[in-house]
Formats: sequence, structure tokens, C-alpha cells
Amino acid sequence: MSKIIPARNGTKKDAIILKAATLFRKKGYVAASMRDLAESMGVEASSLYNHIGSKQELLQSICFKVALKFNNELTAITSAKGKVVPRLEALIRFHIHMMIDAYDEVHVANHEWKQLHEPYLGNFLQERKAYENSLIALIEEGTAAKELKPIHPHVAVLTLLSAVRGLEFWQRHKKSVTADELETDMINHLLTGLIQ
Repeated sequence: MSKIIPARNGTKKDAIILKAATLFRKKGYVAASMRDLAESMGVEASSLYNHIGSKQELLQSICFKVALKFNNELTAITSAKGKVVPRLEALIRFHIHMMIDAYDEVHVANHEWKQLHEPYLGNFLQERKAYENSLIALIEEGTAAKELKPIHPHVAVLTLLSAVRGLEFWQRHKKSVTADELETDMINHLLTGLIQ
């Protein structure tokens, strides 16, 4: 058996978390075992426990790592001054890039969060709600400034998030549309429907 190789610009724990995200996406959190994870990394299961405490810790790490990236980006965008449309576009582009560049982790955070144990489950749900509320506030700001059509902000947020989340289907059909085409077309379609 080989040794755990650290993730690029990261630690061995980071490498384990990334591999766990891939495994959880493919098999689902419940069906994936630590033995499966060790096997996929070419190490003994006992080697994993030198770096992580449990499978649940891996899920927590994945979910909160993704949440932190999204919240940091949203904070930077919403606190910036200027027109709403360019900020909204930057946020949509960020969502698209996360779905392309960190797909396994985002998929796990989107689908497997229900397997988190308390208090992590409650904390994660609070973060998701706060994120949605900040997006709603950004849409309301754009509507008040007459940059966006008078649409119900909650509907706009659900539409944007659902559309970007739909990139899971693109992951299965990458050959027909490039990432650049996808990003450009999604921005055009999503913003054209909102811009006043």
C-alpha cells in the first residue's frame, strides 16, 4: 500500500477530503465506507484515521468548506459598491465556476447535507438560509434601483440557484457544450430575463 499524497497546495487531510467528495458523489454518503475511501486512495483504512476522525467529519468538512467559499464570495460581492447587475453577473459566474471546478464537493454539499449530525445540520441550514436572504436582498436592491424587472425576489433567487445547480446535467454531457459556451449562454439567458 502507498502513502497518502498531499493535495496540490494542501495537506494530506485535504487530499482525503477531495477523494471523499468524489466517493460520496458517486456512491452517496450512506453507501460509501471508509474502506472504500482507503481503497480508492491505495492506502489502509487505518492510515486515514491519522488525519481524520470519522466519515461524518469528512462530510462536515466538505459541506462547510463549500459554504465558506460561497459565503466569502457573496460577502465580497454584496459589500461592493456600484450597480447590481455586474455584481449579480459576478455571482452567477462564481456559481458556474464552482459547479465546474469543484463539482464533487458542491454536489455533496447540495445533496448529502441531510446526513449531517446536529449541531452541524442546524448550522449548515442557517448558513444556507442566510445565503439565500443575502441574495434576495441583492435582487431587491436591483429592483429598487430599477436595474431589474419587478419580479418577486424569492422567485428570482430560486430560479438562479436552480439553473446553476442544473449544471449537474452538463457534467454528464460535457462533450456537446464547452465550459466557456456554457458560462456565456447561462449569463445571457439568466440576466436577460431579469434586467430592466
